[in-house]
Amino acid sequence: MEKRKKRILHVAQAAGGVDRYIRMLLKYLDKEKFENILVCSQDFREEDYGGLVDSFEQIEMTRAIGGNDLKAIKAVRNLIKRYNPDIVYAHSSKAGAIARVADVGLKNRCVYNPHGWAFNMRCSAKKKAMYTAIEKMAAPFCDKIICISDAEKQSALDKKICREDKLQVIFNGVDIETYENGVHGAVKRRDLNISDDAFVVGMVGRMSPQKAPDVFVKMAKRVKDKVPNAHFIIVGNGNQEAEIRKYAEDNGFSDSLHITGWVDNPMSYVELFDAACLLSRWEGFGLALPEYMMAGKPIVASRVDAIPNIIRDGENGLLVEMDDDIGASEAVLRIYWDKSLKDKLVLQGMEDVHNRFNARRVSEEHEILFENMVETKR
Repeated sequence: MEKRKKRILHVAQAAGGVDRYIRMLLKYLDKEKFENILVCSQDFREEDYGGLVDSFEQIEMTRAIGGNDLKAIKAVRNLIKRYNPDIVYAHSSKAGAIARVADVGLKNRCVYNPHGWAFNMRCSAKKKAMYTAIEKMAAPFCDKIICISDAEKQSALDKKICREDKLQVIFNGVDIETYENGVHGAVKRRDLNISDDAFVVGMVGRMSPQKAPDVFVKMAKRVKDKVPNAHFIIVGNGNQEAEIRKYAEDNGFSDSLHITGWVDNPMSYVELFDAACLLSRWEGFGLALPEYMMAGKPIVASRVDAIPNIIRDGENGLLVEMDDDIGASEAVLRIYWDKSLKDKLVLQGMEDVHNRFNARRVSEEHEILFENMVETKR
């Protein structure tokens, strides 16, 4: 007799990183064992999920808290009843609240992954308190909470969100196979008017306070003073772009700063880097880090939140303090001047991304969790 597949109903509101995470997770989940349904907001595209999900359902779900939420809760509850899944898996804080309320009193198990706690964002004390209160209230309505790093788990314990045995760390990962088998060299240095012998420092991330592009551009000025043929690439868009461009212009290196805007192939630009930065002010995981490792780039990153869970200073990258453009420039220059250090960081990074941050491992750990949850339910 054929064994029944376990049915997982995923609920997601925020696209972007969450969308990429779900696609990566589904790609490597065993399709012989699991059936996947995605219930998502209008920000997701059905064509991205061809071959990944058995059913795709879109409902109205917005990021802001408002009157629409009751409608969304009702819609999600109806879909849970219709599909009768073994597990409801809620992704990120908004969908996490909606799905857990919608699931109250139903017979399935429930998993929640905040993909980085909202209360860890740099925001007002009032907002932090509100996010913490919501998480505490919603925690009893799920069976497991997935934390994407050890730092995220520690945050939950510090804030007394729930009991420790409800928390499980499953580190984020990157799709190494797709990258290694993909097209390389799609973007050339000459496309950006950068010479082949230039020293290129880059970052991938939104130009917003979290990713600290202001620190990156101040670091760039210091590096440029020491390395005249240095160039700097910011892969991303954001509301600080005008401010960043003005700083480069005022300091005479606007011709050496290249801002790509939003691109759907960030790794093609990462391949141009000689050194890769993530100077964030807060970070639940920092997916750019294993992506840099995968591309064989030496890393300079800020010593905040989850980043030291991933980067070991002097082994697979260099750590600097938050908002420290002087320290960041010194670290970048060490990579420029010391080839043996650069090679060591790259080699260890490559080893780590294959052993610790592989997308297959993320899916395998989820499979074990799902199997155990369904078995213990019985």
